[in-house]
Amino acid sequence: MKAKIIPIIPILALFTFLVISCEDATYRVYTGNAPVYMSYTDLRAAVTLEQNVTLENPGKIYFKDSYIFIVEELKGIHVFDNSDPSSPIKKTFIKLPGVVDISISGYIMYADSFVDLVVLDVQDINNIHEAGRVKDILPYTVPPTDNDYPMAYVDQEEGVVTDWEVKKIRERVDQQINPYPIFWDKGLFAEVMNASGASTGVSGSGVGVGGSMARFGIKDNVLYVLDQNTLKVFDISTKTSPVKHNDIYPGWGVETMFLTDKTMFLGTTSGMVVYDISIPLSPQSKTFFSHARSCDPVVVDDPLAYITLRTGTNCGGSTNILSIVNVKNLNAPKLVKTYAMVNPHGLGKDGDLLFICDGSAGLKIYDASDPYTITSHLIYSYADINAYDVIPIGNVLVLIGDNGLYQYDYSNVQSIKLLSSIITTGGK
Repeated sequence: MKAKIIPIIPILALFTFLVISCEDATYRVYTGNAPVYMSYTDLRAAVTLEQNVTLENPGKIYFKDSYIFIVEELKGIHVFDNSDPSSPIKKTFIKLPGVVDISISGYIMYADSFVDLVVLDVQDINNIHEAGRVKDILPYTVPPTDNDYPMAYVDQEEGVVTDWEVKKIRERVDQQINPYPIFWDKGLFAEVMNASGASTGVSGSGVGVGGSMARFGIKDNVLYVLDQNTLKVFDISTKTSPVKHNDIYPGWGVETMFLTDKTMFLGTTSGMVVYDISIPLSPQSKTFFSHARSCDPVVVDDPLAYITLRTGTNCGGSTNILSIVNVKNLNAPKLVKTYAMVNPHGLGKDGDLLFICDGSAGLKIYDASDPYTITSHLIYSYADINAYDVIPIGNVLVLIGDNGLYQYDYSNVQSIKLLSSIITTGGK
């Protein structure tokens, strides 16, 4: 799985450069990652449908009615007919450069495309098309590299950066590497499937339910979008024409969002931020629950919040734990219990069952009926699955990981069965 966030800092110990003077300007020459640009014009004309595109680097996932949408990070969205979870059928691929997050209200999908927020009409799976766009509303971001060479100067006027090319670079020494925030977080969105299981197309009602790694969320006619330090609030009363209402600043390092009926829980690198969203367009800050510095997804099953903290990322920190927090009094959250984990990522809760993606230790399923003895009641452990996030919906467990998408029937917790898998190219 690729690194989620990388700093744009030259690693001076790994390269040397030659400084030369020319025409009163000083230049340096070195081997590094040169940006590959896509012009803004091409970016905004790129939305098309394609066939026979294989799943290579799965990201976030979204259920709507009987369809499942899997993000191919920074490239587009795979669409599957999931009427029968034991046999999903590939329908199409939406080419959408720069996409990481998606969310759907009715049959309107909202997705990021580098600096733009794109609106897609997905009512007819065979005729998915762009229905609107808000330009230059999201932070300028760049993709990660897969090597230790330094990054060259990025000129935003040239367009968005879609890739990097290792080559000899000659640039002015007064050109500075810009510390852009980079959103490269995988995650999961989901919505309960039709009870009948019949494929009816994407309807005009209902919205998705954010998973533990969600960065987009919808409440009534309001769309929330997170970046590293900003919560952007959009009025989507006219669904194809989002209007930015305001920006809220909950603090640096905001990563994940979990919505309940009237409350928003934000996972940050230093704690959990709680907002009252009973008036969706005007979130009101309630409290902040501090924890050790670490990456922090959170899910809530009233009155308890379940938080995983992990190491091994640019979030910093040295803690791998599951924390249980009582949030009955939103003004004063109280720590209930902490459990040691290997490297926990996403998590999900259904009734007394707690599903945790514990890094190299795989998927773990606990009986969490007693929050004080959770790790003493391990029901199942799948150590051979490097899982990233998971959503339990209607006795079907939807799991996203390095090797693809897996669906399990857990209606009988004593005999959990694999229903289907969509494996990545080169996966096992």
